[in-house]
Amino acid sequence: MESRARILQAIAQNQPEHQPLPDISTLAVVDYDPREKFIATLEGIGGRVVEISTLEEVKAYITTEFAQTERVISTLEELAPVAEINWLSDDPHTLENVDLFVMRADFGVAENGALWVTQEYMGQRAAPFITQNLAVVLNHSELVPTMHHAYERIGQTDYPFGMFLAGPSKTADIEQSLVLGAHGSRTMTVFLLMSE
Repeated sequence: MESRARILQAIAQNQPEHQPLPDISTLAVVDYDPREKFIATLEGIGGRVVEISTLEEVKAYITTEFAQTERVISTLEELAPVAEINWLSDDPHTLENVDLFVMRADFGVAENGALWVTQEYMGQRAAPFITQNLAVVLNHSELVPTMHHAYERIGQTDYPFGMFLAGPSKTADIEQSLVLGAHGSRTMTVFLLMSE
């Protein structure tokens, strides 16, 4: 018997007993309010949450907070008075001067402050990464408590492109110097829509 065959035979004879997979259903049990947890978590990682009742408040926020910006774009037609909405078919290279990008998210995850966003809401994949400031509109009823709940929600659907996005871009070096906006947006604001 050659060495290879002996090794494979020894491995086959020394297998551990099969064990059933652990029950992880208890990991998805939560004892917190998803809205409060989402706000605390997102703000803890450098993001900002603004609770709103209508998209009119988003327009007012943009007019006030981003009055001096060079370029504001959005995939929300309701924001046409304060943001460009006709950029979706432009060359992605033309987005290099975007100061603020506003889009919707499919849902948010309370435990880590992440948002699930798909290409449908991004318009172009480059937009959330190339903008200096990112703002996302999220319906408060679209919050799930944990990533277990999130994967249950997205697990049975095919997406051309989707990702979890949490907070502004950040990186830190060995001396613990934190830099925001190193490889993406410098700020992230979530408009938590309370009325829908």
